[in-house]
Amino acid sequence: MPRFEVRDQFLLDGKAFKILSGSIHYFRIPPADWYASLYNLKALGFNTVETYIPWNFHEEREGVFDASGEKDFEAFLDLAQELGLYAIIRPSPYICAEWEFGGLPAWLLTKSIRIRSSDEKFLTYLARYYDFLLPKLVKHQLDNGGNILMFQIENEYGSYGEDKAYLKKVRDLLLEGGISQPLFTSDGPWRATLRAGSLIEDDILVTGNFGSSAQKNFAQMQAFFDENGKTWPLMCMEFWDGWFNRWGQEIVRRNPKELVEAVMEAIELGSINLYMFHGGTNFGFKNGCSARGQTDLPQITSYDYDALLDESGNPTAKYFALQEALKARYPNLWFDKPLTKSFMEKKGIALEDKMSLLDNLDQLASYQINCLYPQNMEDLGQNEGYILYETTIKKDKEEERLRIIDARDRIHLYLDGQLMATQYQEEIGRDIEVPLLSDTLSIQILVENMGRVNYGHKLLAPSQRKGLGRGMMADLHFVTNWTHYGLDFSKWKDLDFSKEWKKGVAGLYRYQVNLDEPSATYLDVSQFGKGCVMVNHHLIGRFWDIGPTLSLYIPKEFFRKGANTVLIFETEGRYAEAIDFVKTPIYKEM
Repeated sequence: MPRFEVRDQFLLDGKAFKILSGSIHYFRIPPADWYASLYNLKALGFNTVETYIPWNFHEEREGVFDASGEKDFEAFLDLAQELGLYAIIRPSPYICAEWEFGGLPAWLLTKSIRIRSSDEKFLTYLARYYDFLLPKLVKHQLDNGGNILMFQIENEYGSYGEDKAYLKKVRDLLLEGGISQPLFTSDGPWRATLRAGSLIEDDILVTGNFGSSAQKNFAQMQAFFDENGKTWPLMCMEFWDGWFNRWGQEIVRRNPKELVEAVMEAIELGSINLYMFHGGTNFGFKNGCSARGQTDLPQITSYDYDALLDESGNPTAKYFALQEALKARYPNLWFDKPLTKSFMEKKGIALEDKMSLLDNLDQLASYQINCLYPQNMEDLGQNEGYILYETTIKKDKEEERLRIIDARDRIHLYLDGQLMATQYQEEIGRDIEVPLLSDTLSIQILVENMGRVNYGHKLLAPSQRKGLGRGMMADLHFVTNWTHYGLDFSKWKDLDFSKEWKKGVAGLYRYQVNLDEPSATYLDVSQFGKGCVMVNHHLIGRFWDIGPTLSLYIPKEFFRKGANTVLIFETEGRYAEAIDFVKTPIYKEM
């Protein structure tokens, strides 16, 4: 069997081996598109693919494990091996990756534990997950005839903690689970993070994460190696070739020429993993959230990342520029023309049906639970999306002051079916003055979980528990007797649109389109306010008119020949009589 070693350089079967790797997340790309992305990586001249494995993708419900279909990372590894690509796997409990809760399952929030620590309860849950995960990965190790070269222990832990007992326990779980390939950690390249996040004292390879100034950053890493008596090869485990994007902020772009110069500098000095090579899409509600002071900044559905392949997987100017530079410097590498996909345009897809949310909870809610006080999402067994809370209040005076306490993340408050207020982050908790026109009035509060943070100290914050928080106050008292309705988009099939639609409130809109030859496309959502889209029961993701994106990428694989259904759930009371499929993404002028 081939042998991969970490000495003073990387060795493959005893010969020097420079790792030229690119990040492709199988969980952000439909399986039908895996081949093209992997082929384009190989065609660039690279030899390795890297991917995280997100815990919350494979154990969404506690104790229920799944690695089938879109979650079949073994099939992804097989494809990579068939194409002659090696693999680096990062199965860390925590992945960051601008992914919901950094890959940690939301149900952990219901436990009295400290995540990412040597807390025995947390490690017990991790060990159970690894009992499912590791036997599948062991089969794909290089020394078992597979293509996996290395495994990561934890991800940028030096930017979070310094609990070395925790790191050692994760290492031990990997070894006990049969992992025999070299292990590594990855952190910022400066001493503080390397010291806190590594196991250099236990001879575990240290790698660094940065996106420029390779000479300077590798020099910091080399100094840390020298300080600890290590003669290891230098590797940038995340060379950031672009960046992620947040709602309401401009798209981040990087100059291709400048990037190529920075990448080539890194390759001359060591090994590299481009983060990202193909970013893909945060399908469904899997986008993460940045924590900035008192304000959280949820990320958008697109994970285009301004990478070498765009969101759809087509090569960009960066791809061709880097390929040309590699051809000139390393002519003996294997290169080829990249694969591309075509796009379809379809204008004027007419609205067929529409319904209001509040009048159709009986068919739109996946559960209806009554409690004295409002319960958060996690306590109700729901991880993501929306919950509607309903109660009644009594008339004590002509106008009442309502306050929502600690709700996360965005709310719409309705009084007898009429929208009274929309609040988000800093606004939540402010007075909502409502007129009381009858003795008993219905209150409905739609709460959207816009994504949990994926990086930093707020992983431990109460704000990661989503829902109505401590509840609603009328006058000076908390209101009781709540009914909870969980909205499960996966169950929205064969819907009855016969009830009267009401203007200005959250609603659901159905469009039908016949396709003879489906292709990938972008759905123009610029006429809508905020919500999410489903195509043939695939939950595509979120949209919001504050930008920067005003379209959603839809892969070819989500369509079918003949009739196709597009469902748009919209919370701001805005809709379109017709929608368009377009060939290129639409951006808001910022």
